[in-house]
Amino acid sequence: MQQSVVRVGKWLVTPSVNQITLPDRVVTLEPRLIDLLVFFAHHPDVVLSRDELIDSVWTRNIVTNHVVTQSISELRKSLKDGDEDNVEYIITVPKRGYKLVAPVIWCTDEANPGAPDSSGSTDALQPAVHVAVASIATATPTFPVMTNGRQKKITPILVWLLFIISLISCVTLVALSSMSGRSPQVKTLLMLNPRDIDVRLLNGDSCNEHSLQYPYAVGIGDLITTSLNTYSTFMVHDRTNYNVNEPDSSGKTLTIEFVNQRHYRSQQCFMSVKLIDNGDSSVMLDKRYFITNDNQLSILKDLLNNLSTALAQPWPTEMQKMLDAYLPKQGMALARFYDAHQLLLKGDADSLSQASDILAGIIKQWPDYTWAYAEKALVDTLRYSQQPSDDSRDDGLQSEINQVTAMPQINGSAIYYQIKTIDYLEHGKVNDAYAMINLGIGQEMSWLNYVLLGKVYEMKGDNRQAADAYLTGFNLRPGADTLNWIENSVFQTSIQEVAPYLMRFNIK
Repeated sequence: MQQSVVRVGKWLVTPSVNQITLPDRVVTLEPRLIDLLVFFAHHPDVVLSRDELIDSVWTRNIVTNHVVTQSISELRKSLKDGDEDNVEYIITVPKRGYKLVAPVIWCTDEANPGAPDSSGSTDALQPAVHVAVASIATATPTFPVMTNGRQKKITPILVWLLFIISLISCVTLVALSSMSGRSPQVKTLLMLNPRDIDVRLLNGDSCNEHSLQYPYAVGIGDLITTSLNTYSTFMVHDRTNYNVNEPDSSGKTLTIEFVNQRHYRSQQCFMSVKLIDNGDSSVMLDKRYFITNDNQLSILKDLLNNLSTALAQPWPTEMQKMLDAYLPKQGMALARFYDAHQLLLKGDADSLSQASDILAGIIKQWPDYTWAYAEKALVDTLRYSQQPSDDSRDDGLQSEINQVTAMPQINGSAIYYQIKTIDYLEHGKVNDAYAMINLGIGQEMSWLNYVLLGKVYEMKGDNRQAADAYLTGFNLRPGADTLNWIENSVFQTSIQEVAPYLMRFNIK
């Protein structure tokens, strides 16, 4: 993007430092929002579609229409500067895209060469180009030489001939030097996005008991990822199922690892949680927890509070309401719940059957834990959708769904909309499923919601939108489990036909 200073409405935009300023206020935006605003400034009063924005602003990233919509929303909020009565800078043109309607003034014409005018045309530059070419043609010099006492002139044709010969000689020398020397080493530069976070779960083989606590760590990673993606401006990728060593642009990394540490004269297994700022390698959070059957609930709450402080990200009241419904009152119930939740994340038939049995035991032992009812209904709805229809079993499933619907803590939550989406797809009610999953995405930005959105788009016959959703789901939680969900949940999907890009990650 151009680094020129530009005035958009009342704001002075300085892309080089990612800032928009007023006489009494300076606001620092994320680089992607600055790039988006500058691109709009290059095309004032022009309707720009989501595809155009993705191609021009997110040129090297896999993004979806939802990411564009979210970014537009964040940009609008920043430009309004907290005052909802302020005029709109970017308006939505239904079924076409977005348009910047604020006046745009580039502070220096020289700083913006080649920028299109308000109609998107560069015709205004053409006369200058023609003049330059004409001046070169008419200003070709002639040089006097003396031959036998008479002065002759070297014609323009001879001057051009000498120039061409010199040019060919230079090109030849460069080609020979590149052939004789070693191949140049090209460094791949990677920009870090400070608002992106990777959550990684390390093996922790040094702990003998780490396998028993592994589901708890997986559940924590899933909860942190979904909470930050839903209730903050951070973009978090849950890589607990994808520990692949590859270049990454995330500005921060949250690692969960089980380590041995001396505790009361013996070596004990601790869960280490560390948040690193990859920009300067500083440690933002470093906690170690000794996990027992009774303290898992208090550890989770402590970790969320410390993470909120480290990221300067206060949790909103909406998240607290979600946690009130999601978390049980007993630590042991949470441990058993995460055993079942890890099996749900795997998504295969055997894992889902085991998860259903564990959740049935939780409900029997802790009948006041409402989220366990919802999780069991989700598991059963999913696994029954992959089996032949059975009237008695279907009646039992509908009874489960009706029971969950009657729970005020669950009705209207993201998991409720997930259950209804799968149920509607199973009965061929595609439009109802589409309405449900969009309500679910409004409640929660999770990998599961986007996988289900992809299934809905496939049923609607829109494979391009399905691929878009699947890529988003995989971006939020990459790994073999998410691929299995895409391929086998609800109905069989051919990744090669619908989302061939994901084939490169199919490491079975």
